[in-house]
Amino acid sequence: MLENLSIVLFDTKFPENVGSAARAMTNMDCQKLELVHPRSWNMEKAYPLATAKGRTIIETAGMHDDLESALAGNARIYGTTARTGGWRKGMMTPHKAAPMIVEQLRAGEKVALVFGPEDRGLTNDETQLCSRLITIPTSRENSSLNLSQAVLIILYECFKSALEKPFTPAGPPPERATTFEEQEVLAGNLQETLLAIDFLKKDNPDYWMLPVRRFLSRIDLKRNEFNLLMGICRQVKWIASVARKK
Repeated sequence: MLENLSIVLFDTKFPENVGSAARAMTNMDCQKLELVHPRSWNMEKAYPLATAKGRTIIETAGMHDDLESALAGNARIYGTTARTGGWRKGMMTPHKAAPMIVEQLRAGEKVALVFGPEDRGLTNDETQLCSRLITIPTSRENSSLNLSQAVLIILYECFKSALEKPFTPAGPPPERATTFEEQEVLAGNLQETLLAIDFLKKDNPDYWMLPVRRFLSRIDLKRNEFNLLMGICRQVKWIASVARKK
């Protein structure tokens, strides 16, 4: 889905953050990772945070000495920044940028998302290499995001925009409706229970049970609800039997 989209991590400080970013990439079906002179690079430290799914992304990641070589071959470059002052005008949110990115990917263009180092982000010189800039709206009191969080947020918007139809969470499997036989068993059990607590009159209980049966007939009773009511009946009858012995 996002096979022509590259995540470029520039000058990262911690290999663990690279691992977490790789895991986020697998969540959003993005596989191409480019690393530009990561500081203190240690693949073994990145693996645990990447988990098994992200391990391949780390092992196949491109390694580059400079940002220009990491961006080579891409038609569109999107830089990310938390700083919005100065000349950094016309920045987009991930929600606005994602449809543009997906449209370019569908046109066969290669697109790169560039993330700067954790301690300072991309400099002005580095952002000049980017076609557009993306900023993630945050609280004014704390605008700093973990690297993998930023990767996940932007990739989520791209993944959502790339879906052919809106995503709907898979609900629980449909519950089986009760059969006629089960409905009769429940009605009989309810009648015994209501007799045990003197709710039904003992003379002609079938007649007095008719309103309860009519009520049950209007309910689309499922098997799990059948089990629930049968359990309640058992407990009520047990309490009634204990009360009679006292």
